[in-house]
Amino acid sequence: MDLELASSLGVFQLQRLPFRKNELLRAWDAADEYLLNHLAAAGIAEHGSIVILNDSFGALAVSLSAYRPTAIADSWLSQQATRINLALNRIDHERVSLLDSLSLPEADIDYLLIKIPKTMALLEYQLHRLKPLLKADCRVIAAGMVKTLPPNTWKLLERLVGPTQPSLAVKKARLIFASVDQNLQLPENPYPTRYQLENSDLSVCNHANVFSRDSLDIGTRFLLEHLPQNSEYRDFIDLGCGNGIVGVMLAKQNPNARIGFIDESFMAIASAKENFAAAFADSRQANFLVADCLSDYPENNADCIVCNPPFHQQHTIGDHIAWQMFRQAHKVLRKGGDLRVIGNRHLNYHLALKKLFGNCRQVAANAKFVIFSSVKV
Repeated sequence: MDLELASSLGVFQLQRLPFRKNELLRAWDAADEYLLNHLAAAGIAEHGSIVILNDSFGALAVSLSAYRPTAIADSWLSQQATRINLALNRIDHERVSLLDSLSLPEADIDYLLIKIPKTMALLEYQLHRLKPLLKADCRVIAAGMVKTLPPNTWKLLERLVGPTQPSLAVKKARLIFASVDQNLQLPENPYPTRYQLENSDLSVCNHANVFSRDSLDIGTRFLLEHLPQNSEYRDFIDLGCGNGIVGVMLAKQNPNARIGFIDESFMAIASAKENFAAAFADSRQANFLVADCLSDYPENNADCIVCNPPFHQQHTIGDHIAWQMFRQAHKVLRKGGDLRVIGNRHLNYHLALKKLFGNCRQVAANAKFVIFSSVKV
């Protein structure tokens, strides 16, 4: 696989995360190349303040590191990939400031460079937060692949920033230029959203990039009906926790248990923290970790891990993250520990689970989902 990004701003080595043997995908796309070549042709002010949104694996941040940009992302993997790729190119890590999706840059912004995310709610939240920091002559440029550009991208930019102008498509990529309208009155930021959890008095908080923001998704609803029940379990992990409702319910059903919440999304962990606090106030403690699955978790340290693995990474579909979760769960579970997994029927997780654990039991199934249990022997 080609690891070398060549643009008018230089040649850089870039890798994707998580690492995979025989990786077939690049750490950048044609939209990154288009944006970088446009900036080089148009010229970049030497001391201009550059903010980059949603840079998947650091392609933009590394290429623009000479200008000391700030990169804002909701993904821990994105930030880690940026650190790794800076080191790979022998660039001082201090040349790029990394902020999570709930933080703001300190200075007003001369260049706002946006990789359009899969979730429009995330972009909407970001534009609400950053619009007051955009200078009058700020150059706002959004980039994306034509096939994955949501049709309402233009309307969102016009509603929250100002008039837009699309570029011609190059290598199936497109740029959208937005001019800052200083007279534009921002509507109220709709995020985070909240809804009442079914059959409960809990108001659920969901930040913008959390799956199923307005109601309990049908997969989680089914999983909650079939949570592990073993009075001897003391350490639970809600892996890929999202808004943390599964972990909250585990805590309610197991009053003496310790609960760990893990997700690679900063907004997911922020949501889980708020929902756990709403459920228990100061009466219970839990661990919250933004991380690459269980990579940094101690071995033989959990009695039960519950997860609903994602089968996509941004716009890329695959089961590599699920396999990573299953492998790491086997290491982290104690002997006799239970991995409880829910997935769409067509994903055939039972094949991977049986290969890794030597056993797999179907706990429940409906027309769309299957719940499996594998025990570490």
